[in-house]
Amino acid sequence: MKSRLRAYAPFATSGLQSLLQYRSMFAMTAMTAAAGAAVTVFLWRAVYAGNPGTGPGGFDQRSITTYLLVAQLLQVLHTNRVDDEVAAEVYRGDVAVMLVRPVSYPVMRFFACLPVVGANAVLVGVPVLGLFALLVPLTAPRPLDLLLFAVSTALSVLLAFCVNLLTGMTGFITTNTWGVRMVKQSVVGFFAGQLVPLSLMPGPLETLARALPFSGMVDGPLTLLLGRYDGWTAAAGVLAGQLAWVTVLTLLCAVLWRASLSRLEVLGG
Repeated sequence: MKSRLRAYAPFATSGLQSLLQYRSMFAMTAMTAAAGAAVTVFLWRAVYAGNPGTGPGGFDQRSITTYLLVAQLLQVLHTNRVDDEVAAEVYRGDVAVMLVRPVSYPVMRFFACLPVVGANAVLVGVPVLGLFALLVPLTAPRPLDLLLFAVSTALSVLLAFCVNLLTGMTGFITTNTWGVRMVKQSVVGFFAGQLVPLSLMPGPLETLARALPFSGMVDGPLTLLLGRYDGWTAAAGVLAGQLAWVTVLTLLCAVLWRASLSRLEVLGG
């Protein structure tokens, strides 16, 4: 097992080295994330300004601010570039070179994206969170809720990887995946609870959103962070739902990857 993991370590290292060559990218990402969070947070703070206590969805002004800010930061963590890079390698035919290596291509992609996730968390997430903590009051989570949030966030990163890998694999079907990636981004942003908390959606739409895997990417972790669950059973249910979807999507990725290889044609010499 350890020897297999060592085989993937160089891909994580090369991914980190590649990131360090484009350090200005993190500054741009941080400014974009801060601007997006500012628009969303201050808009919703204005909505809740007339509610001195608990407002719609059971949120008060502090908790809705915390929810929307952290939702934007989770979206940054989920932007792991897997969909872009897989689609590009399929389009260029570079994926054929990867296939001759004695490693699993999907697993290799996972290890290569880990530096992106870690760098976004440290170089983008922490500074933006610190900035907003100085500007607006936030809800301080309980230590147990913070621990549950950390576990849930790790599962959300796995969910995001699977969703992005599936999106990238559409490159085997269409030569231009830009439209697919834009649709994916919109669908995930809405049904994950990034733009609007799921508890504020109409009943049938909320039920649909919670039945999809995307809710485990944003709403699930934030439910645990803000303590918006009823006892240990409910908290365990959130984590179990995420784990179940990670398992299902991992199996789906494996099946579709094998099916996609049968469609692979590389020309040139």
